[in-house]
Amino acid sequence: MLEGRSCLISRALPSSCEQESKWAYMTHQLLERTGDKRSLDVISGDHAEVVGRLSKSLKLANSSTSKSHCTDSNNLISPIGRDNSISCLIRCSRSDYGALASVNRGFRSLIRSGEVYRLRRMNGITENWVYFSCNVNEWEAFDPYRARWINLPKMPHNECFMCSDKESLAVGTDLLVFGKEVTAHIVLRYSILTNSWSPGVGMNSPRCLFGSASLGEKAIVAGGTDAYGAILNSAELYNSETQTWTTLPSMNKPRKMCSGVFMDKKFYVIGGMASNTDLLTCGEEFDPEKGTWRVIPNMSLGLNGASGAPPLVAVVNNQLYAAHYAHQEVRKYDKENNVWITLGKLPERPVSMNGWGLAFRACGEQLVVIGGPRALGGGVIELHSWIPKDGEPPEWNMIARKQSGSFVYNCAVMGC
Repeated sequence: MLEGRSCLISRALPSSCEQESKWAYMTHQLLERTGDKRSLDVISGDHAEVVGRLSKSLKLANSSTSKSHCTDSNNLISPIGRDNSISCLIRCSRSDYGALASVNRGFRSLIRSGEVYRLRRMNGITENWVYFSCNVNEWEAFDPYRARWINLPKMPHNECFMCSDKESLAVGTDLLVFGKEVTAHIVLRYSILTNSWSPGVGMNSPRCLFGSASLGEKAIVAGGTDAYGAILNSAELYNSETQTWTTLPSMNKPRKMCSGVFMDKKFYVIGGMASNTDLLTCGEEFDPEKGTWRVIPNMSLGLNGASGAPPLVAVVNNQLYAAHYAHQEVRKYDKENNVWITLGKLPERPVSMNGWGLAFRACGEQLVVIGGPRALGGGVIELHSWIPKDGEPPEWNMIARKQSGSFVYNCAVMGC
């Protein structure tokens, strides 16, 4: 019976279809079992057409057999087997995982354990959601694939933490928020697996005002200040799967209020302050394979001022971009010549206070600017996006807008 059903799927597909189209069709059947009729946003348009055409003529099983299949947690979806079931699951949108977890115990275990996200990462499947806070102790997320807003649970109430400077970092399936409690640094961790906040693991050398970036399940933080205000040159690596921190070799220069990015499989720290008045224009490059730092003179020259926010930088397709908030410009970094090239203007409506209150992030293949216009009364938050193309000036599109605070306190993009 199982073999016969597998043959039915194979023969129904046109011979010219790629294997990916088979996954698309089977994934569609999987979503139909949950009653979710929405389109598969993580599958390309051509494959979606195949899904739509085939779904009209084929059904894997009637309702009676479907019920028994859903209880088979070993094979997950019995007619197609465990491996094919998992291949379908990892190609579903993150938005569908809540419904898919109810199919059977096997799916629920794969999703809630985080195993499905590890498999997605191994297969190069990623969806990027934007997480940000415009109100103290409150976070929300935006899913650009479904144009959907998600309210996260409120953070645990802590008066000192609420009033302190905070940093945020999305890594793996976690959102980490770093702050201060009297004289001690603390970390709060939000997990998309449990949709809840819990205490996070503290760094070996706790800090704030640092530069950071993530790549898959790992992240690097560098610089910042300790609980007594001393400026640091130390760096640490975080592994979200083991929830552990590993001390890395120290940078050449101590710095705070710097920015961090991953580019070409290396970690870069850009700009920052060597003291309360000494603005750094150099950057540093860390090679994870060699474990060494290299100073890059003038890497952040002109991107920010001593009283402004850290450099607003983001990487798309291994190209580094910056939002020059003083001139309202988008710039691109020329790696070979170590200079910044002006591409065009930022969106007009979002405003900032010397860069504070404005977020500039990479979200997959697009750059996103998050902020709000100056307005009396209730605030508004807007998301503007642009997909960089060589030789073309920025053309920003507003992809989302809602009533909210218009000042972005923290922002992070989670890709999983």
